[in-house]
Amino acid sequence: MPGMNPIDSALLTDLYQLTMLQTYFERGMRETAVFELFVRRLPPQRNFLIAAGLEQALDYLENLHFADDELRWLAECGHFGRGFIDELAALRFTGDVDAMPEGTVFFPEEPILRIVAPLPEAQFVETRLVNLLNFQTMIASKAARCVLAAPGRLLVDFGLRRAHGAEAGLLAARAAAIAGFAGTSVVLAGPRFGIPLYGTMAHSYVQAHDDEVAAFADFARTQSGPIVLLIDTYDTEAAAAKVARLAMRLRREGLRVDGVRLDSGDLADHARKVRRILDDAGHPEITIFASGNLDEWRLRALVSGGAPIDGFGVGTELVTSADYPSLDCAYKLQEYAGAARRKRSEGKATWPGRKQVYRLRGDGRGPAHDVLTLCEDAHAGEALLRPAMRAARRLAPRASIALMQARTAAGLAALPGRLRALEKAEPYEVRVADGLRHLAAEIDARTAAATAKDLAD
Repeated sequence: MPGMNPIDSALLTDLYQLTMLQTYFERGMRETAVFELFVRRLPPQRNFLIAAGLEQALDYLENLHFADDELRWLAECGHFGRGFIDELAALRFTGDVDAMPEGTVFFPEEPILRIVAPLPEAQFVETRLVNLLNFQTMIASKAARCVLAAPGRLLVDFGLRRAHGAEAGLLAARAAAIAGFAGTSVVLAGPRFGIPLYGTMAHSYVQAHDDEVAAFADFARTQSGPIVLLIDTYDTEAAAAKVARLAMRLRREGLRVDGVRLDSGDLADHARKVRRILDDAGHPEITIFASGNLDEWRLRALVSGGAPIDGFGVGTELVTSADYPSLDCAYKLQEYAGAARRKRSEGKATWPGRKQVYRLRGDGRGPAHDVLTLCEDAHAGEALLRPAMRAARRLAPRASIALMQARTAAGLAALPGRLRALEKAEPYEVRVADGLRHLAAEIDARTAAATAKDLAD
């Protein structure tokens, strides 16, 4: 299928989704199913997670269909019968979605997305939904730690070239913005998501010139946006002195050097020396921007150590979530044909039924604890899952990045101080309501009785 964009293809799924669907269709299993997506446990050194990826999930559900060439390939691949291919030709998502808004702080076992739809639809979408929500949630959660480590500093995503593929690089820019990053170097994220763009120059640009000052001057005179000069290609402090002199000449031409960028060496030491050079030359307005293998730990060390750095570009460590590059994310059946269902696998048991999460506030207005309960058991507090789609139609326009940033900032600010720390802290309390525990016990008893009967027979 030449020319097919793989991320838009219904074939971007696991084979077992199709093999299960074939059986569902042949056996007439089309009753309403309820699936919920959640994270079983936090990675080490994480005290919270940030929900992200909902918009892309809704886009996927809205546009789900098999193209003619995809159906032809499935018919010829040898796995499926003709009748099943005809069923797939008509497959669309027709169900409901409830979800935590993007930028919501959440914790293990709390569903961030619920799908209610006929079983074949609800089952088939599992792979892509987990793919989208797992990745952006992972990156947003990493980015939020960077924001907490460098309060008040400009943070920019610099990770596209080290991302695990094109979609990952683009969606990482979005997830980082949701968490509070000011912008990205990824140009497509500008028109696609409205994220501000930031960039400077490469060392190769400087090397391509015979003279470093000429490189800086040429760059400054051809830019219509901010002028930020990379000064560590040869000798960082010598280049800072060159920039200080050049800035005076450019000022007479009506041009302003906005900043310099450091990308190697002892960033704190270089920043102090460069700051002194610029200030002594009468350029306190020229900012210092740093990059180079940064993560939340290095950001905290630089900020707490008083390094005079105004902003940071964070790349590889962010877009790969390098310390913990995965989440224990699951999408599980909780109800089918009107009956609650429960998985009991060792270490992977689920709470059954359609659930809601309520957040209760303490005296200081910050969250005191959450309650996980059945949807029909209303509880005090703020309900975190909200209607997002009914009968496959969105219920609200797309949220802006600014709105999601504000939601994340408010959620982080409300957290107890121990949870905002980079180090692992005492876990936040998520209480499981009695009604939910009773339902799980009832299902376990029925399952045990059925198993005993099967063995006896």
